[in-house]
Amino acid sequence: MITMRKLQWISGATLGLLLITSASGAAEPLSRAAVAMQKVPGEVVVDALIEAIYQSTVSSQTSGRITEVLVDVDDYVNKGDVIVRFRDKEQRAAMKGAEAKADEAKAAFDRMEELLASKLVSQAEYDKAKAGLKAASAARDQAREQLEYTVVRAPYSGIVVKRHVEPGESASPGKQLMTGLSLESLRAVANVPQAHIDQIRTLQRARVILPRATSASVDGEKLTISPFADAATHTFKVRVDLPEGRHGVYPGMFVKAAFVIGESERLTVPVAAVVHRSEVTGVYVLKGDAVSFRHVRIGRQLADGRHEVLAGLDAGEEVALEPIRAGVMLKEMRAGTEQ
Repeated sequence: MITMRKLQWISGATLGLLLITSASGAAEPLSRAAVAMQKVPGEVVVDALIEAIYQSTVSSQTSGRITEVLVDVDDYVNKGDVIVRFRDKEQRAAMKGAEAKADEAKAAFDRMEELLASKLVSQAEYDKAKAGLKAASAARDQAREQLEYTVVRAPYSGIVVKRHVEPGESASPGKQLMTGLSLESLRAVANVPQAHIDQIRTLQRARVILPRATSASVDGEKLTISPFADAATHTFKVRVDLPEGRHGVYPGMFVKAAFVIGESERLTVPVAAVVHRSEVTGVYVLKGDAVSFRHVRIGRQLADGRHEVLAGLDAGEEVALEPIRAGVMLKEMRAGTEQ
């Protein structure tokens, strides 16, 4: 004879089965996936340092007194923004004079063309007028350029890291004005042991592991490998260019650079199956109708949406792709067992 207490125990123990079966139509089966071996890139991981690809000092290209300094240290500027202005009275005067001489030379040349057509001047006189027009035009272009130099613009978008001048100072060509760097164009610089350099040079693939999480990384766009090794450390300097844009890293930060050196067979599991509970990482393993929570140690996240599994699972085991439903099921099963 089945007592009410035994009936309650049976009901609780079978609740998980009811959740994952659709015989009654009350619930859909739990989605599951197999733990499988697959070929993944083999990597060597080394320390790297982030640096700006574009870092330069803007210098004066004309002479004059500085009237405005429009940016300061830590300011962000867009490409083409005005950062320094010079007093331009002398340059404007020179520009007007050069334009007047160029107009005069053009008028003289036009007259010479008409006279040459009428054979009233010699070819030598015509050539002299033509040379005078070229010289006047070149002087006008140079004066225009000197006027443009009185307005200094940012050569690229970035951050000002050093300011070298103040308003009121006099500057001559070559005087340093501002130093800046770009945050959109970065690279990771690493020293790679010579044992791996041949594979890296051949495969030309690397990723930069971001400091916020070991599974977060950015694929490098370009590798630049030094043609010689350091005599003291026997390492090669390798630069990994990051894609344009912000990636949460800044010049001077330490990161990890992972270089592909071949392929290897690794155990993998879908990212959707992995559960993070505080400092515990695990998956819900399905075996027939039973569900259990298993602690696992995972490696990097692969491009196809799977995680490397370093420990805790075997090939062929099945894991739940709906960890929330699986967790509810396991909790109900445990509650039923305790009754």
